[in-house]
Amino acid sequence: MDQGLSAAAVYSGLSFWHDSLGADALVPRAPLAGDTDADVAIVGAGLTGLWTAWYLLQRDPALKIVLLEREIAGFGASGRNGGWCSALFPRSTASLQKAYGLDAALAMRRAMVATVDEVERASSAAGVDADYAKGGTVAYARSAVQLAAARAEVDEATDYGVDALQLWEAGADPRHPLGASGARGASFDPACARVHPAKLVRGMAAAVERAGATIAEQTTVLEWDSAPGRPGRVVTTRGVVTADRIVLATEGYGAMLRQTHRRILPLYSLMIATEPLPDALWDEIGLRHGQTFTDFRHLLIYGQRTADNRFAFGGRGARYHWGSAIRPGYDRSPRVFEHLHRALRELFPSMDAAVTHRWGGPLGVPRDWHASVRFDPTTGIASAGGYVGDGLSTTNLAGRTLADLLTGADTELTRLPWVNHRSPSWEVEPLRFVGANAGMTAMAFADAEERITGRRSLAARIMGPLVGH
Repeated sequence: MDQGLSAAAVYSGLSFWHDSLGADALVPRAPLAGDTDADVAIVGAGLTGLWTAWYLLQRDPALKIVLLEREIAGFGASGRNGGWCSALFPRSTASLQKAYGLDAALAMRRAMVATVDEVERASSAAGVDADYAKGGTVAYARSAVQLAAARAEVDEATDYGVDALQLWEAGADPRHPLGASGARGASFDPACARVHPAKLVRGMAAAVERAGATIAEQTTVLEWDSAPGRPGRVVTTRGVVTADRIVLATEGYGAMLRQTHRRILPLYSLMIATEPLPDALWDEIGLRHGQTFTDFRHLLIYGQRTADNRFAFGGRGARYHWGSAIRPGYDRSPRVFEHLHRALRELFPSMDAAVTHRWGGPLGVPRDWHASVRFDPTTGIASAGGYVGDGLSTTNLAGRTLADLLTGADTELTRLPWVNHRSPSWEVEPLRFVGANAGMTAMAFADAEERITGRRSLAARIMGPLVGH
């Protein structure tokens, strides 16, 4: 590996989450040892693949399942994300209602809310301690425009009657301190837990192995094929896996594969982590253990108070790269890291802590910002993804749904509106490059527009339908 470092040492540098596990916990598993057969071959050993394997083995421990991973389990977004186990879904409830009707939209919302607790139940049953603490999400409103947006969000949730959002007014209730600079209020969503994502994904990898699955790491998938009436084949650099059913669980990294290149756009999200902060400062800020936070700006930010009292804080702002390219150097942008540090200090001026870790990586964005779970029983090919950054919990729902679909069960999950949804392909270059980066610029412009005019952004209203709202 780079400069003579071991593979484990290189992987420990991916993020604060990976680094906190220590290099010994990241030693790669053996690659695929030549051609083999399986009942189910899963491409990708992130949370989608691992949850799918876990629930399949709960139904039938005799299944032979092989997971194929180019790097190590949890290398990508599953191990590097913001640690929000939330009920967020890329498409809004109103958007789902317009597309599928009210009953289907509400079913999707109920499933997402229930998934937050299911992650804790299932990971505990698997013997995984991922620092799970359900404290909810505080979304600060730091201007009159943002406060109006918070009220509208809470009112809409109340009308639908599934999500239990609350509106917190600044100074109205001492139980709800709003320590963010200039906060006039906040919406509070109880359906979110803080999680250490690398502990979750690496722990679930070990649990899936104990349950009987094989994880072949450092095994690059080249292609797959399947046809009615015969088993499918997954061709790798280490051999061929022949399987009755194939699950594609690559998320943003699907852009690197010829057969899924235009199905998904890899959009980079970057993060920083600070040194640990004293409890007294956390009391002043008003963020309790288990709470995550954001605000109502359009260029998304997200953060949490970690189990060891750090800020783990991230956001968008990194540009899309020509041809959906994914390279290690894109994980780090000094400009974006400085933007994140500045934004964190602006939110919490009393916070004067050094940044100890900087990292990033691609998340998967479908053309219509609509996550999906798919299965074609005639070919045996299944897939899930397109979470647009809302995947830490949604992967669990995807895994349960895929387990039902692959075993032929007819359940409430298999009737959810995201099942067998097909997003259109992304445009060819240069249209993809221009559109993706124009969208990012528009969100930054929308925030500036609202600061200057004091009114809801026209640019944000125009972009809303394009990003699932």
